[in-house]
Amino acid sequence: MIQRITRLHKLVRSIRVGSSLSSSSKLRVHCCFGSVAASNAEQACEQSVESYNVKKNEYADVDWDNLGFGLTPTDYMYVMKCSNNGTFEKGQLNRYGNIELNPAAGVLNYGQGLYEGTKAYRKKDGNLILFRPDQNAMRMQFGAERMCMPSPSVDQFVDAVKQTVQANKCWVPPPGKGSLYIRPLLIGSGPILGLAPSPEYTFLVYASPVRNYFKEGSAPLNIYVEEEYDRASRGGAGGVKSITNYAPVLKALLRAKNRGFSDVLYLDSVNNKNLEEVSSCNIFIVKGNLISTPAAVGTILPGVTRRSIIEIARDLCYQVEERPIPVDELNEADEVFCTGTAVGVAPVGSITCHGKRMEYKTGAQTVCTQLYSTLVGIQTGHIEDKKAWIVEIE
Repeated sequence: MIQRITRLHKLVRSIRVGSSLSSSSKLRVHCCFGSVAASNAEQACEQSVESYNVKKNEYADVDWDNLGFGLTPTDYMYVMKCSNNGTFEKGQLNRYGNIELNPAAGVLNYGQGLYEGTKAYRKKDGNLILFRPDQNAMRMQFGAERMCMPSPSVDQFVDAVKQTVQANKCWVPPPGKGSLYIRPLLIGSGPILGLAPSPEYTFLVYASPVRNYFKEGSAPLNIYVEEEYDRASRGGAGGVKSITNYAPVLKALLRAKNRGFSDVLYLDSVNNKNLEEVSSCNIFIVKGNLISTPAAVGTILPGVTRRSIIEIARDLCYQVEERPIPVDELNEADEVFCTGTAVGVAPVGSITCHGKRMEYKTGAQTVCTQLYSTLVGIQTGHIEDKKAWIVEIE
C-alpha cells in the first residue's frame, strides 16, 4: 500500500501542465482527483500522460443540481511571484493546495492584499468563455496602486485566468447549472516587521464551481439598511477591492442575517443619508424609465457587473444616472436590484429602514429581469456579443 502511494505521489509530482494552454490538446493530463475516490486515483492517473486529453464535456463528480456558493476545491491553481525589480516573472500552474507564508508576511500583519472575482461559463457546444476579464485586471492595477503594490499586466492577468480555467475545465458546470468562479489574489507575501510595503508579492488564481450566491437562490432579497456601522469613508480604500474592506462588514451582516435579512445596505459615512453599497454588491433603484445607482467616487467599488448593466440599460433606451441617492428615495422606487460578479443581478423584494419595510415589484415583467436576461445571455453565449466582452478559451 505504501509503495502504491509513493508511486502515486511521484506520478503527481511528474505531472506538468504547460504554461500556455492555448488548446485542449496542450493539456497533457487532467485527473480530477477531487472527483474520484483515493482508491481510484492511482488507476485514473496510470493512463498515458501524452495520450490523455480532457474532452469538452467531461465533468468532475459534482451534484450540479444542488450546487451553491461554497468552496469546492478544484485541481489546479496559478502562482506567479514578483521579482526584486517590481515586475512579475512567468507564473505556473500548481496543484491546488495550501501555500506557505512567513508569519511576518505583509498580508498577514498589515492586510496588504487585493482580490478579484470573475467567472467562466460553458456554452452548449462545450466551449468555455470568460466575461470581461480585462476589466478585472485593470481594477486590480488600480487597487494595487492605492495599496502600494506592484501588479500583473492586463495580459498576464488574463493569461493566468485562462490557464486556470483550462486546467480545471472539468469543474466548469454544464450549461445552465452554474459557472466556475475564479478568484485572483494579489498579496504581500514577503516578511516585513515595521509598517512598510512588503518586499515580495505573490499573484494567485484559484477557482470553484458555484451557482447562486444567496441562499434565497433567485428569489427576491430582503435587505436591512445599516445605521450603526459604515462600510467605507472618504479617503479610505472603499473604492478598491482590498481584502481589508470585507471582514469589518461581517458584524453587521451576521446581525442582519440573524434577524432574517438577506444582506445589509450601507449609507454614506459623512451624512448617513445617501445609499452606498450592499455588503458584497452594488445597488440600483428603478423609477419608471429612470435607473439610478450611487456614483463610484471613492467609497463605492466600481463593479464590472455594475458597469455592464449600465451599458446594457442605456442600449435598451433606459435613462441611467450615477449620482448621490438619498435613502428617502427608497420610498418612491418601483424596483430595486443588486449587481455583482458573485450575485449576478439579484432582485430586491423589500428593504427595511428605520423600522419601516418597503416592498418592490419583482417577477417576470420587470426591468431587473430584462437586464438580467440580457446580461446572462451575453455571458453564456446565447445572445450575440456586440461589445467584445466575451473572451474565448481555446
